[in-house]
Amino acid sequence: MELTPRQAEFADAALRLLARDGLSQVSFRTVAAEAGMSLGAVQKAFPSKDLMLRAIFARLRETASSPALASPGRPTLRSWLVELMISVLPLDQPRRNAELQGAAFVERAAFDPEIGSAVAESDRELRAGIARLVLRAKGEGEVPASVDPEATAWAVLTFMAGLSSQLLYDPLPCDAVINQCQHVVDALLRA
Repeated sequence: MELTPRQAEFADAALRLLARDGLSQVSFRTVAAEAGMSLGAVQKAFPSKDLMLRAIFARLRETASSPALASPGRPTLRSWLVELMISVLPLDQPRRNAELQGAAFVERAAFDPEIGSAVAESDRELRAGIARLVLRAKGEGEVPASVDPEATAWAVLTFMAGLSSQLLYDPLPCDAVINQCQHVVDALLRA
């Protein structure tokens, strides 16, 4: 979805609201107040709330940093996977905001086929990238031949999603999170 500069400005205001107060608090009126604009300006930019939500999602996808799936440097795939997890887990305010924003649209994805399709495609791309790296590590002898790249990618993504969600309501110190990530990655890669 291509956004006009004004729509992007309103979508940014809505993303701030979403991270602070939740998706249920995002309305034409609250977005207008957050952006310091009139209610009519928001309504002119978005003829319906559904279009506004799609624009907010488009803006989130445009501005969110996605994990880099380039070949990991050395020393190991294990350390790269742990770094990947830590880079996206909500361990500080910017990553917490990103998780809250993403989680709101993951919930909406179950009811909106367009958003659901976009979220599913992002997940498929991430799993495929992880699976390629696991396959490469198998070929180099870094992980045992018995490790299934596809199953490992599913497990990594599932663990990241679950831990991200849990950290929103039950924060842990960074060291404890790193230890859990290392434990899970070690278990997955020695199968």
